[in-house]
Parts: sequence; structure tokens; C-alpha cells
Amino acid sequence: MKLGFIGLGQMGQGMAGNLVKAGHEVSVYNRSADKAAPLVALGARLAHTPAEAARGAEAVVTMVADDKALEAVVFGPSGFLSALAAGAVHVSASTISVAMAEKLTEAHGSAGQNFVSAPVFGRPDAAAAAKLFVAAAGAPEALARVQPVFAAIGQRTFLLSDQPASANLVKLSGNFLIAAVIEALGEAVALVAKGGIEPEAYVELLTSTLFSAPVYKTYGGLIAAQTFSPAGFAAPLGQKDVRLVLAAAESLNVPLPLASLLRDRFLALLAQPGAAELDWSAISTLARRDSGQ
Repeated sequence: MKLGFIGLGQMGQGMAGNLVKAGHEVSVYNRSADKAAPLVALGARLAHTPAEAARGAEAVVTMVADDKALEAVVFGPSGFLSALAAGAVHVSASTISVAMAEKLTEAHGSAGQNFVSAPVFGRPDAAAAAKLFVAAAGAPEALARVQPVFAAIGQRTFLLSDQPASANLVKLSGNFLIAAVIEALGEAVALVAKGGIEPEAYVELLTSTLFSAPVYKTYGGLIAAQTFSPAGFAAPLGQKDVRLVLAAAESLNVPLPLASLLRDRFLALLAQPGAAELDWSAISTLARRDSGQ
């Protein structure tokens, strides 16, 4: 396929690279153009604006940090909305708000284009290894057209709905659950550490018995070793996702008491100097601090 790819952060690098390796013709754009160099070396073409990346493409994949960044590359002065051909597909892999997904669905529909939400589960190492899990929603014909994109970046795709925003609601709910696991692990590790148990041995026991899921192994290891830099998923992004899941819950009149707690935990972490550079699992340090360790 002829593709545009916009957003070459830690996740986007691996995803775009795997699309090039799969034989797709990929034009890449990033606000900091130097990040495109490794992809150009693989065979991608450098685009100087989002519009240039989308021009002539069958589909454009966006993997940017938040609603504001996505709005800029779609609707901004050099945005790709007007450059994307009628019938082409915008695949948003970013973790964005339900409201933004609804706005994009309407805008692309009005322009005669297709919009698919396809946020992904997995950290940068999974992106590089093409082992992401894709949660996709959109019109069936649009989903079918971009299936080769999903096959190149992930190990499994879940087709959820014909309404794109449904995938964003699922993604936000998943990140809420991960944040809840991080907080619970942080509290449990703080408890046993103060009682004289080595955190690494404790996490080994947990993940070898009752809690063998990847989320416990990944974040349990980081918390036990207190390894929060470099960030695989930065703390401000975690705070953003909790804020977005609370907004979605409010729109549906669904109380999420635990999400409210997590919002405050992220705010407490980000109030500390340098915390914005840490992995979101660093909220676990608050439990140790509160226990006097």
C-alpha cells in the first residue's frame, strides 16, 4: 500500500519501520525531522508537512501524543485533511479522547474520506517487534482495506465496532486498568519491602503464581528494581489517559472512583521535579514515600 505515517516517537518509530519492512511505500513526517533519518535509511520517503505525507496515500497512520497534536496534523495550516484523497483512510493509532474520535469521524466523512480508530496496546519494544495488539473500529469496508497495516504492526487485531470512537473508549479503559495495576503493585511492594522482604523476590513469586500476566511481569519488574528511566510511557501521558477516561465516564454517567484516585496520584507525582521524564510506573514511588521508605 501507499501510506503516510505521522508521528515518529518511541512507538511510531517501530510501527513505521515495520510497515517499510513489510514492503509498503511509506512517506513519514515528524515535527522533529531528524527522527525520520533511520526510517529514510530503511527506504521511507521524508515528508516535510503532514499534508505532503498524505498526498496520494491510500491510508495515513497517525501516532501522536494527544488530542492537541492530532488536531494540529489533521486540521492545522499544513494539516492533511484537505490533502487526503476521497475514499482514503485515516488510521488513528493514538490514545485520544472519545470526543476527538467523534470529531474526526464527522470531519473525514464530510470530506468523503474514511476514519478508523486503531489504538494499540504494547510498549516500544512490542512496537519494534511488530507484537502490538490493535483495537480497531470503523466502517467494515475501511477496516478491510487497512488490514495489511494491522498485519504489519501487530500480532493480533480485535475488530470492535463500526463506530470508531468505540475503540478509543476500549483503549482508555485498558490504560485505566494498567494504571490501577501499577498503583496496586506499588502499594503491595511498599508493604512487603518495609516488612523486610526483597521486592525482586516478591515480584518473582507473584508473577510465577497468581499474577503471570504480562502487565504484572513488566511493571512488577520496573517497580521492584525502581527503574523508571528511560520512560517507555512517560508519566504525563499516563496522567492524560486517566483524565480522558474520567471525561468519557462522566459523559456516560459512570462513576470511576479508582480513576479519580489515580488522577490525584499522577498529579502528586508530576508535582515533583523531574517526574515528567519518568515512566508512568513511577507513581509506585508514592506508596514507598508515604510509608516512610
